[in-house]
Amino acid sequence: MTVSLDSWKRLWGELGATVVNGGLMNQLVAAYSERQRHYHTLQHLRECLAHFEAASMLARRPAEVELALWFHDAVYDPQRHDNEERSADWARASVLAAGCPEDVTERVAALVLATKSHAAPADDPDAALLLDIDLAILAAAPTRFAEYERQIRAEYAHVPEEAFRARRAQVLQGFLARERIYLTDAFHDALEARARTNLANSLSA
Repeated sequence: MTVSLDSWKRLWGELGATVVNGGLMNQLVAAYSERQRHYHTLQHLRECLAHFEAASMLARRPAEVELALWFHDAVYDPQRHDNEERSADWARASVLAAGCPEDVTERVAALVLATKSHAAPADDPDAALLLDIDLAILAAAPTRFAEYERQIRAEYAHVPEEAFRARRAQVLQGFLARERIYLTDAFHDALEARARTNLANSLSA
């Protein structure tokens, strides 16, 4: 799935929008291209959309999941702790401005907010799918996983090395301590073992 105006228009049509704002797509592309980003970039967005294209049949409301992927890192400042809230606010305002129903608006915003804790409600398969897609990088091939780790370090260049290593180890250990990293059966079966290997190798290094 590509980042294109045609796919953008198709997406909003599926959401029942009365207004399709091509300028909004350009604003999001510009946001994902900001200089402080190294991992949370257009590369990450494209990877997420590609995973979604392969797994969209798992979604209850696929268009809402797809739009939430567009917005899930729309606001990203590594020195702030409210990126997900600000991204959700942008999504909410944009969906309302497009003339979509209020229930669609709130579900999309809730999906974006779910990426803050990476915990999905038990009865929300769309949130589970979105979170699995966002974490698919943990099961990337070794060269891509190594690149991802370098990109994360670059985003936190302002953090001293010792502090970064301690915090990063805490995050990776948190994922390993989970009963399941991936919530959907499809992602769990395909990616769980490789993700755990990558995380263990990273910690040992």
